[in-house]
Amino acid sequence: METILDYVVDATAKYVEHMSKKQRKAYGQFFTSKETARFMAGLFSKPANRTEITILDPGAGSGILSAALIERLQSLPMLQKIHLTCYETDEKITQLLRSNLEWIRLQSVIPVEYQIISENYILSQALEYNHMIGANPAPVKFDMVIGNPPYMKVSKDALEAKSMPDICYGAPNLYFLFAGMSLFNAKEYGELVYIIPRSWTSGAYFKKFRQEFLQKGVLEHIHLFVSRNRVFEQEDVLQETIIIKVRKTCVKPQRVHITTTQDSGDFSNKTEFDVLYDTVISGKDTYVYLVTSEEEIDTLNQLNRWNNTLPSIGLKMKTGLTVDFRNREALRDTAESGAVPLFFAQHIQDGKVIFPTGKDHEYLVTNQPGLLQQNTNYLFVKRFTAKEERRRLQCGVYLAKKNPTYARISTQNKINFICGLQELSECIVYGLYVLFNSTLYDCYYRILNGSTQVNSTEINSMPVPPLSIIEAMGKELIKVRDMSEKSCDNILRSYI
Repeated sequence: METILDYVVDATAKYVEHMSKKQRKAYGQFFTSKETARFMAGLFSKPANRTEITILDPGAGSGILSAALIERLQSLPMLQKIHLTCYETDEKITQLLRSNLEWIRLQSVIPVEYQIISENYILSQALEYNHMIGANPAPVKFDMVIGNPPYMKVSKDALEAKSMPDICYGAPNLYFLFAGMSLFNAKEYGELVYIIPRSWTSGAYFKKFRQEFLQKGVLEHIHLFVSRNRVFEQEDVLQETIIIKVRKTCVKPQRVHITTTQDSGDFSNKTEFDVLYDTVISGKDTYVYLVTSEEEIDTLNQLNRWNNTLPSIGLKMKTGLTVDFRNREALRDTAESGAVPLFFAQHIQDGKVIFPTGKDHEYLVTNQPGLLQQNTNYLFVKRFTAKEERRRLQCGVYLAKKNPTYARISTQNKINFICGLQELSECIVYGLYVLFNSTLYDCYYRILNGSTQVNSTEINSMPVPPLSIIEAMGKELIKVRDMSEKSCDNILRSYI
């Protein structure tokens, strides 16, 4: 017998056959799989004594998530009515949505009352969200909010961004504006389940959103896809995606329930464990640490014993200064008069910085002070690595004495460098190498950030030991003369 969800998924599949990916991408429109929708609906608690339940599905698409949730609620004995509100602005998909919801209404054991709102989800509630004159004094709030929001960047001057200034920094993405508005729409103690990119969980860009979102709601469940491959079948979606359940309350739970599966196709074979809430959500920037195993929890616990960060001990990671393609006229292939070394990721090799390597554009001729830095000791760290590479943190020790004829050097913006208020001693640079070439720090960074980019903001937030310990680690590394990851692990382990 065809279920409610089966019918909607089949109808959606027929629609997708006649719509190009380019068209769907223009709307940020990617449809949830049946398995994912059923899993998401299953995260909601089933209120046994409720006679009526209100549901919100913002950006409803064809109604797959609504269908999954209504299907789940069919077994509640006391429930007498389901009120469903869907937002959808795409006229083409709205026709399918209306057809699907009407079919659900006719088939549902429990009476379903639905409405489709074709207004812009964010703009239509700007007055209420900002408590402005003309706002509805008693806006409708919902028991359950389920969503697969559009993934689309908008400019900082977009009306949507201006409608939610408390959570926007720079040019935002619609997905987290939807999440923020959805929490606003939820009743007190109401539940929100979203499938959402993981990018909001760290970094300065999403800081305002994280702080507001996790001040008014608490994370009760996080689902991670360990294989990190595409979650949306048949779609070219590159974002790494997670599923979250949030309850609208300020009362923090003791623990967060975390589940993991290899991908979005099979939720029957999953791992489950509970993690202390303050281990998952912590720090002044309210980072969300997405752990997938007990070993990763142990990594967090080991390194979080240290209370220092690079900035607190007078050090800082910065991004390389020169965008080479914007300064082509200043690039040189050989060391002519007035040229300085320009360091790229290619110069970081086996823990050292090798220069020159004989490649193009290894020198720079410029009078722009913003492109030049002092020739002093640094730890260089690659900003970008390939997804399949074993290590995310790949670094090399740069010593000024290797290039004694230069007072200034430059760094390409695809590498980061760690410097200090004063010149770093060789021991400190080697000690930093011990940290960032270790297995523990690489694992910690992968928990913190799922992308292939190493962001200086996040490195500067990571816990580090006192400067005296970093210096002592460096002395040991110099003594053993072994730059391998294993060597760094042995040294670091002796100080934890």
